[in-house]
Amino acid sequence: MSRDFANLSPAYPGRAPWGTASSLRAWQAAALEQYLTDGPRDFLAVATPGAGKTTFALRVARELLDARIITKITVVTPTEHLKVQWADAAHRAGIALDPGLGGSRRGRSREFAGTAVTYAGVAARHFHYRAVTENSNMLVILDEIHHAGDARTWGEAVAECFAPARRRLALTGTPFRSDDNPIPFVRYEELADGSRRSAADYTYGYAEALRDHVVRPVLFMAYGGPMRWRTKAGDELEAQLAEPMTKDLTAHAWRTALDPKGEWIQAVLRAADVRLTETRRHVPDAGGLVIATDQAQARAYARVLAEVSGEKPTVVLSDDTGSSRKIEEFAESESRWLVAVRMVSEGVDVPRLAVGVYATATSTPLFFAQAIGRFVRARRRGEVATVFVPTVAPLLANAAALERERDHVIGARAGEKISEEELLARANREDSAADDLLGEWEALDSQAHFDHVLFDAHQFGLQAAAGTQDELDYLGLPGLLEPDQVREVLHDRQRRHAARQSRRERREKVTPEVSLHRALEAQRKLLNSLVSQLAHTRGVPHSHVHAELRRKTGGPPLSRATTEQVEARIVLIRRWHADSRA
Repeated sequence: MSRDFANLSPAYPGRAPWGTASSLRAWQAAALEQYLTDGPRDFLAVATPGAGKTTFALRVARELLDARIITKITVVTPTEHLKVQWADAAHRAGIALDPGLGGSRRGRSREFAGTAVTYAGVAARHFHYRAVTENSNMLVILDEIHHAGDARTWGEAVAECFAPARRRLALTGTPFRSDDNPIPFVRYEELADGSRRSAADYTYGYAEALRDHVVRPVLFMAYGGPMRWRTKAGDELEAQLAEPMTKDLTAHAWRTALDPKGEWIQAVLRAADVRLTETRRHVPDAGGLVIATDQAQARAYARVLAEVSGEKPTVVLSDDTGSSRKIEEFAESESRWLVAVRMVSEGVDVPRLAVGVYATATSTPLFFAQAIGRFVRARRRGEVATVFVPTVAPLLANAAALERERDHVIGARAGEKISEEELLARANREDSAADDLLGEWEALDSQAHFDHVLFDAHQFGLQAAAGTQDELDYLGLPGLLEPDQVREVLHDRQRRHAARQSRRERREKVTPEVSLHRALEAQRKLLNSLVSQLAHTRGVPHSHVHAELRRKTGGPPLSRATTEQVEARIVLIRRWHADSRA
């Protein structure tokens, strides 16, 4: 190993976790050996956030420079902040990169082995970068390569500028996109249905990294509750956040929950601060991050956190030089909270982040994966991350799929048979009219209750009011746990929670004096809550779970079922929940 790399952590920019500090991680060494053996012109490495893609790429660059296969390096990044981060990492590896902070004076780059530039910068000066690439033996490192498809001009510029490059090394932690824009220099394989799927040359997923203690296990604390809002027409609507709704109603309920004046977000921020305090008992410098939708909400959330925690949070509102400095200062401090407007995305690393609040209405798998990637970087063995999310189907589906490997798929699927559920889902996704309704509503009221903890695609816990002992059982989980210990502790909390609720139900059993319609209403609400949780776990519509319950227990639809019939369904679905967690 080059002596320069003794100064570069395998986890740069974070400290390497237990047992990995003196050498490359196993995946980095295996990927490097494959690269040096094959000597490919194009190589795509997909590795989960926090795995150490920067260190791997710089080691490849060092080997190619020493072998005189290349003489120049260009690193392309999504943001200005990452240009500086790459230059700092390269310096530690004995490679001088110019991040372009001193202007573009002629001749300045001669003392550097290469430059760091953004995708937007390449598009703005593509003739320059094409000429530089043609006139040197160039290695191009394309960081988070999926961003080359963000805009047509970006992808075209990257494809044209770096076509003559001697070597191209593409990196990403989230290799999928939700559109059909092909990613430059990525190989696509044709599938039987006529679509094409991206093919990585080396993949190191979250599940593997979790097994190797390279990343932290992530707990998702899901919160639902009743939402009430007023439409443009003046109608007042009310809905439970977790219940199935159309796209526009879900969007209104979700945004009502995130309204800073409502009780929902304030209760969730209070719960998150309690969780951060508990985490800091075992990880004293642990920090928290709130990802907000816009600047006004970010400032409002910061005021709530200041009141709750007694400490003013760091607020980052835009991707400029000042914001980068704020992030770096927060990363090096022991401050409790950072509030940001979406910009803390992939590659922007604050390794001490251990608690997060997903307080934005963005639900795309790509953005969600980028956001959660801020919390998974491990520094020491046993650290646990906790992210608070609204109980809405798109987010729970993204969270449950965290360990699933994804690829970028483009092209129509010929001859595809589409179910009614999928047709409805596509209609909701493509319904632009629903997007026009956003903003044409007024949040009136929101309440929060704890729904469950999602871990390893399994749900733990039953619905509980915010501030109760049932909620505190989960907020008080230790901050240092191995993945197997997380499961054991969650099972223990689950049993404790269920026993406590059973005792409470026996004490509060409906008496004959309570009207029949109120007793039935309470039972139906409980059954619907349990059905909602199981539907999210299985990834099926609520109607499928209700139909299965009817087949097993008999009786009419829920609206006409008797108290005994509803109770029988409750008993059965609780048994299913217990079996799914076993």
